[in-house]
Amino acid sequence: MRTRESQPDVPAPDSPWDEIEPGLWMGGHQVRGPVGRVEPVVVHRQFDLVQTLLRLPEHGPDPGVEHQVWPIPDGPLDGTQLAGVIRLAEAACEALDAGRTVLVRCFHGYNRSGLVVAHALMHRGRSAEEAIEVIRTRRSSWALHNGLFVDYLRAGLVTARMLEELAE
Repeated sequence: MRTRESQPDVPAPDSPWDEIEPGLWMGGHQVRGPVGRVEPVVVHRQFDLVQTLLRLPEHGPDPGVEHQVWPIPDGPLDGTQLAGVIRLAEAACEALDAGRTVLVRCFHGYNRSGLVVAHALMHRGRSAEEAIEVIRTRRSSWALHNGLFVDYLRAGLVTARMLEELAE
């Protein structure tokens, strides 16, 4: 599975996670520490639901915290992978509607988590452009720098999924 962790030009984020809208957080498995050194991010019990798109050992969450895992590449997705992204976004919305806090995370908390969070925002009524802008403003200008994921969002994930399945 190809990931962005091998791209040295993509900086680690300054914060482990950021709140995109009330209760909906986006983050990663690494953060730039106080002296500029990259440090691991471990989630314990800070959130009611943790959705992980790149699972790394010993990064949490603690036992008893609901944890949904759907590993996907930071690159082209097939129809099944897109269906999983859609399901995660819907589950995040359901949790938010129930008053729960949600963390969606990937390696840096930029692309894969951005795809899920943006789709959740769109599910809640925002346009693709609004969702992308709010994520970049609240998480990082690096968020959703994967142009393919932005294309998926602009086309709509349901449409992108159907097109991918036709191509398979």
